[in-house]
Amino acid sequence: MKKAVVLLSGGLDSTTTAAQAMADGYDLLALSFRYGQRHERELLAAQTMVNYLGIQQHFVVDVNLSQWGGSSLTDQAQPLPQDGIETDVIPSTYVPGRNTVFISLALSLAEAQGAEAIYLGINAVDYSGYPDCRPEYLEAFQTLARLSSKVGVEGKPIELKAPLVMDSKVDIVKRAVALNVPIPQTWSCYAGGDTPCGRCDSCRIRDQALIEAGYPQWAVGCG
Repeated sequence: MKKAVVLLSGGLDSTTTAAQAMADGYDLLALSFRYGQRHERELLAAQTMVNYLGIQQHFVVDVNLSQWGGSSLTDQAQPLPQDGIETDVIPSTYVPGRNTVFISLALSLAEAQGAEAIYLGINAVDYSGYPDCRPEYLEAFQTLARLSSKVGVEGKPIELKAPLVMDSKVDIVKRAVALNVPIPQTWSCYAGGDTPCGRCDSCRIRDQALIEAGYPQWAVGCG
């Protein structure tokens, strides 16, 4: 069976991406990161999703990006944004270099394990301020993947797939439902704790999408 690596944070987008990869016929290797984020609640959700989806291999890698800060997700001194996404403004939740680091490690894992593809839950619609969530970024990294790997030089480059990249959050919710993703068990909140905060931008975007998609019963905080 063909194999793929999926970057899995335990959130709605990454879990839906994992479910889509399975629907596309891939046997998955899940890759999660302990990167110095504010909390490990998302890693607990990632493990829950791994168990739910029946993924046999789950790699959790430590790469502490909080050592130099630069983001409200890795610097406890910075407040989490709660005022909504501003047009043409990169939000403070952008983590410098995060996707570049994550995809590079995913490429290493994929090549070492003989995976043909890497599935990414990046989205350029709801988080359009993130420079490393744009289609042009993905295209450039695909070129790098081809040039930097043995399999790429041999003419069999690992393919980067981002099935949600141009979906709205409502589209993602509908896709998740169609793929039987356990939405209430995913975690998208920027804050830690036992329950989602319901106030951060991620919570509010998710809740609005759930309501618009017809699932208000799940729109309590992020859960």
